[in-house]
Amino acid sequence: MPKNIFSRVQSRSLTRHHKIAMAGVATLGAAAIGFSAVPSGASTKTTTEAAQPAAVAFSTEQIKDVKASVTDQMANASLKAEQIAAKKKADAAAAAKKQAAAEAAKKKAEAARKAKEAASRAAKRAQVKKAAAKSYPNNLDGWIRESLDILKKHKIPASYDGIHRNIIRESSGNPRAINNWDINAINGIPSKGLLQVIPPTFKAYHVPGTSWDIYNPVANITAACNYAADKYGSMDNVNSAY
Repeated sequence: MPKNIFSRVQSRSLTRHHKIAMAGVATLGAAAIGFSAVPSGASTKTTTEAAQPAAVAFSTEQIKDVKASVTDQMANASLKAEQIAAKKKADAAAAAKKQAAAEAAKKKAEAARKAKEAASRAAKRAQVKKAAAKSYPNNLDGWIRESLDILKKHKIPASYDGIHRNIIRESSGNPRAINNWDINAINGIPSKGLLQVIPPTFKAYHVPGTSWDIYNPVANITAACNYAADKYGSMDNVNSAY
């Protein structure tokens, strides 16, 4: 075969092999191309060796490290979330405990207040009961003593002797006594009762808690003493008609 023909054949053969090698590189990602040619006149042999894939450097230890790092981060995040939840739960429990303590203190104070009020009411009832239970004889001595207790309650000054002395002078101890001859009688308003009180004076100086009956011994004494305290400072200062 003429040399120029061989050259063209060789050129075409090389071109074809290069294309195959390039296609292999594109397809496989990495390839090695080798060929050899014998001198002219000898048989031609072209070889192509498949390229070995390039070694990629990696380590299973690195993957393990990355995995462990991610796992640790997730564990830390989970632990942090648990700690936050635990703190919120503890705070809520503390707040509930504080509120319960405040409610208990409030109830205790309210119970103490009610107990104190109940004790006060009981004491007052006992005093009233004691006063009601106190009895006085139905006579001049009893009337004067009962009147004195009422006068003391209303802070009206008087003494047993002052009251007794004026009663004896005015009515001789007769609760139904009436004066029909003095100026008051002439004017139509006679003096009445133990201490000879005219109706307008009795009405004006009536003491709460006593009868409105002017002939009632205790009511008459108490009203007369109230009048005497206002006009003379006390029934003790009265020694004549007043």
